[in-house]
Amino acid sequence: MSSDPWGRVDETGTVYVRTADGEKVVGSWQAGTPEEALAYFERKYEGLSVEIGLLERRVKTTDLSAKDAQTAIDHLRQQVDEHHAVGDLDALAKRLDAITEAVNKRREERKVQRAKQHDEARVAKEALVGEAEELAQSDQWRSAGERLRALVDTWKGLPRLDRKSDDELWHRFSHARSAFSKRRKAHFASLDAQREDARKAKEKLVAEAESLSNSTDWGNTAARYRDLMTEWKAAGRAQRDAEDELWNRFRGAQDVFFAARSGVFAERDAEQSENLKLKEELATEAEKLVPVTDLKAARAAFRSINERWEAIGHVPRDARPRVEGRMHAVERAMQDSEENEWRRTNPEARARAAGLTGQLQAAVDKLRGQIDTARAAGNNAKADKLAKELEGRQALLDQALKGLEEFGGR
Repeated sequence: MSSDPWGRVDETGTVYVRTADGEKVVGSWQAGTPEEALAYFERKYEGLSVEIGLLERRVKTTDLSAKDAQTAIDHLRQQVDEHHAVGDLDALAKRLDAITEAVNKRREERKVQRAKQHDEARVAKEALVGEAEELAQSDQWRSAGERLRALVDTWKGLPRLDRKSDDELWHRFSHARSAFSKRRKAHFASLDAQREDARKAKEKLVAEAESLSNSTDWGNTAARYRDLMTEWKAAGRAQRDAEDELWNRFRGAQDVFFAARSGVFAERDAEQSENLKLKEELATEAEKLVPVTDLKAARAAFRSINERWEAIGHVPRDARPRVEGRMHAVERAMQDSEENEWRRTNPEARARAAGLTGQLQAAVDKLRGQIDTARAAGNNAKADKLAKELEGRQALLDQALKGLEEFGGR
């Protein structure tokens, strides 16, 4: 019989292993010596120990799932429990217990982690649903549509919840997207209808603009083109291709008209500039008649100048007030001279002026006599009062005498 601290071989070749529960039969050995038998089963023990060591490292250093780890533990524990090895099987069982405990701990940690992830995923998905439902009411079609697509990608990256919760949230999320798509589709359908109406309206505007392009009624046609532009802006936009084509036609018709008008106006402006030069020369000639010394000759000269003025024609609008003002100033000077001459030669006016002068002279003489009398009587207060009245009457007399001089003297 042969033995070591963990096992023995009896005389029949039966191999035993020592455990805390007593000896357990490992197997029988008939092919060699008892030492070889023990060595064989000890090697089997070492193999089990190595496998358990590998499992310990995998559990510690890898992301081995609890299910796979438990399968490996059960497989090794079965081999330990079957006692087909010689060695400290109790130590191997304890190592397996420790691995089981570590796996169970990991299982609980992962359970807690999954619960946390589940809660976080629920919060995240509820937030996505809330944002989607807000976006469903937005009129920012492009940005809201892009954001909804981004929310779908975010949703796909989140863990699934329990089926009921996940389905309910997805239903709300999907409904919000559908509502937005329906509103956007209706909006663009309405926009297409509006653009078609705008196209039809602008077709009519273009037709009228083209019919006016050869008009020579410059003022009325230009005003109508301004009205057409106002109507164009009020009509709204057509589809892009139609809008560009119609605008080119509309603008082209206007360009034809305004180019023709500009050509005519350029010729007219050149003619009016020459007219202005001639009228300025006439205004200078007329201004030499002032001051008027010979009214009859000045009147004849001005009449001749005015006839030539009328024959010249129009001048530029902005220069008209200035050059016509010069002629009017000469005309007013002529009229003033005529009025002065009439007053000077009018017998009735001269008689009235002489009569007034005589009355004022008599009044002045009378006041002077009254002043002398008052002072002689020592009544200086009355004399001073009469002196002030004399000053007023004397001023009127001086003015009357000046007017009488204009009629050729007293």
